[in-house]
Amino acid sequence: MIKIGLEDLDDIALGATFLGTGGGGDPYIATLMTRRAMIENGPVTLLSLDELEDDALVVSCGNLGAPTVAIEKIMGADQPAAAVLALEKHLGRSIDALLAFEAGGSNSMMPIYIAAMLGKPVIDADGMGRAFPELQMVTFSVYGVSSAPFALASEHGDTTILDIDDDTRAEYIARGIAIRMGARAAMASYPMDGRTARRVAIPGTTSLCQAIGANLRESRAENREPFAALVEMLAGTHYGHAKVLYQGKVMDLTRETRQGWAIGKVSIVDEEAAGLPLTIEFQNEFLVARQGDVLRAMVPDLVCILDTEMAQPITTERLRYGQRVTVMAVSAPAIMRTEAALAAFGPAAFGLADAFVPVEDLD
Repeated sequence: MIKIGLEDLDDIALGATFLGTGGGGDPYIATLMTRRAMIENGPVTLLSLDELEDDALVVSCGNLGAPTVAIEKIMGADQPAAAVLALEKHLGRSIDALLAFEAGGSNSMMPIYIAAMLGKPVIDADGMGRAFPELQMVTFSVYGVSSAPFALASEHGDTTILDIDDDTRAEYIARGIAIRMGARAAMASYPMDGRTARRVAIPGTTSLCQAIGANLRESRAENREPFAALVEMLAGTHYGHAKVLYQGKVMDLTRETRQGWAIGKVSIVDEEAAGLPLTIEFQNEFLVARQGDVLRAMVPDLVCILDTEMAQPITTERLRYGQRVTVMAVSAPAIMRTEAALAAFGPAAFGLADAFVPVEDLD
């Protein structure tokens, strides 16, 4: 058991933006909200999965919607906690601990914010080890935990409880409700006990976000090459493999908000070398990187874009023409590469025809 303090938030946000692979929402506003909540209510307890009681009630929480909307539409201060409280009321018992459903962007910060507001601990784990665009794309669902019942909340105080026995259908219906809540809803979902959480969650992702953020910050401050330092650091984690795929300039970008997602494609050109540009497709998150017909990296492995000069991870909604960027790829943890996991969030789940090839096996 450790405490998350004000001094930890910026590193967690920075690392979460990296693991978010472009999605999860820009954490800037969520970090400000969390900072204010912690100033008022004190630090937040971070529990490892091993510290959970077997019968503890655990709920995952975060936001559902399009990251592009979050830039202009700030969530209500009580909105994230309202979803947790609505689910707590429906279940008829107190929730013992909160869990991120994705370790990416603002959604990695939401459990910490809610915990500060409600005085609950946060678990050092999540259900994606990165960010994905759909509700059912979590290890919780892959390994047998239902999202139901779950709660959605709007910034106007509206809440709804959904009890749907198929997580893919739950995504479809919840997405429609979130669109009518302004394309951004707070969500509390996947209620489970502590014993189950240990079986289905990806451990250590909050502390990993902090370590990645600290690594990027310190390498910049010490004038070390940040990308090489990050590759070295990740080699010692359960992700295991990372590499720089490409460096260049954003030369073409198409992006639209469609059906509650930010969908598009970005092309990056190395102006100092001959060769094909790197093209990355995204649906909230970066899904696949190609040079011409050659695959360079693909889901569920992580494709991450960073500003080359500042080593600052860039989310899909912050991409701009002319940015000079470095593209990195990171292997996903083993729990995300099983046959069942690939069926839920591998290439085919996004309509890609390519069979999954681990990034460490690609040139």
